[in-house]
Amino acid sequence: MITHTETTGTGEEGAAATPSRPVILGLLLGIVLATLDGTIIGTALPVIVDDLGGLAHLSWVVTAYLLTTAVATPLWGKIGDLYGRKGSYLASITVFLAGSVLCGLAQDMGQLIAFRAVQGLGAGGLFVGALSLLGTLLTPAEAGRSQSLIGVLLPAAMIGGPLLGGFLTDQLNWRWAFYVNVPVGIVALAIIAVGVRVRTARIRARADLAGAALLTTATLTLTLLASWAGPTYAWTSPQILGLALVSAAALAGFVRVERRAAEPVIPPRLFRDRNFTVAQVLSFTAGAAMLAAASYLPQYLQRARGMSATASGLLLLPLMLGMMAAQLAIGRRVGAGGRYRRYPIVGGALATGGALALLLLGTDTALWAASALTLLLGAGLGCLLQPAMLLTMNSAAPRDLGAANGTQTLLRTVGGSLGVAVLGSVFAQRVRDGARPAVFRASVVDGVHGVALGTAALCAVAFAAAWAVREVPLRTRPAPSSGDRPAGSARQDARRGADDRQLGQ
Repeated sequence: MITHTETTGTGEEGAAATPSRPVILGLLLGIVLATLDGTIIGTALPVIVDDLGGLAHLSWVVTAYLLTTAVATPLWGKIGDLYGRKGSYLASITVFLAGSVLCGLAQDMGQLIAFRAVQGLGAGGLFVGALSLLGTLLTPAEAGRSQSLIGVLLPAAMIGGPLLGGFLTDQLNWRWAFYVNVPVGIVALAIIAVGVRVRTARIRARADLAGAALLTTATLTLTLLASWAGPTYAWTSPQILGLALVSAAALAGFVRVERRAAEPVIPPRLFRDRNFTVAQVLSFTAGAAMLAAASYLPQYLQRARGMSATASGLLLLPLMLGMMAAQLAIGRRVGAGGRYRRYPIVGGALATGGALALLLLGTDTALWAASALTLLLGAGLGCLLQPAMLLTMNSAAPRDLGAANGTQTLLRTVGGSLGVAVLGSVFAQRVRDGARPAVFRASVVDGVHGVALGTAALCAVAFAAAWAVREVPLRTRPAPSSGDRPAGSARQDARRGADDRQLGQ
């Protein structure tokens, strides 16, 4: 049973008051924290092992964080829908910061892995919390412009994370790779606590414990399958087949439970909207393609061309810049009243062509040309990811905004994990260590070509799905929520109630 006690207004006189830029920045800082922490640790791991030991368990420093992040993402979204998005976001930042401090204080590898799991629990609410509050406070068009900043922040954090992690580890201590989150998080907490004004209704809801448990089981097994298949266990091994069976059974049970739950974690009604369903397909495929390209193109630059890790990252700047430019342009055009259906269609075509262009890579390709070839793929992915966020926000019912954003984030994350696992297996099968260096370099190129073909297939699926998008007008008012509403709407609601009573007389 669930009881909703209020509706949403948009301001003192019904007009939406757009939050200031510092408030929007505070909301987006959570996304920076989540993305930065996912990349900053990589360069510190060798030093962490030297200090704490436990080399055999090193992978769990990353895996524990990814597992709990994936599990927590849709749960934070639903908590925000039911009990208030501002409070949910502040709570997730607090848990994340507590986990960060504990990671910095860890004295052995077991403690670090456990504290990374705590950190991941908080990180699961950072991305979805920011998007949900943006949807509560802004119209979809305004949110689209703000979301386009994500297209700048994500690549910047992905590129800057390893560089910052290396700098902090070399100049201070590996523990500062975790402590650096604290000042950024405190600023975000202060801005959101003071600058975001929403009123939260009192809601009584029966928790969907069965749905949460089944979703957790499915997410855990899928994430483990993506992490272990190929590098750790063969795809046909009992461990991987067992994980696949458990995940399939958990997903089937989850769908059945959600159809009957009063307040499901992921409401099935979301998928009745065609645009929402298409947006999730775009998120899944684009997430898989993006992470696969970012993971295996450096293999070509380092192993086939002899570049350093830092240099290979810099040579991938066109990929990131293409994503940034596309998302910024789309956000501005849609925010100014432009139509949006064409962008995912164009994006699917560009991304497919960009992935196939990577087949031109060879052992003697000029480095500037190899770097430039990634630009087209990046632009195409940007044209897919930005509309996916916009469609999710515009097509979901206001009361389900948190669950909708949580679903999109979860599917993008799982898509990325599975994409890296499956295409990583293709890469590994094609790479063969030769007796001569030239033979090995050629096999690495062959492996990258296999990844490029798989990426092109994913982008082709996105291209086909994009044609199903319908040009539905964007909402011109901020999304109301049963949990949150912009401050100042209480008097407006009371005034409307009085007017209604007078009309009734």
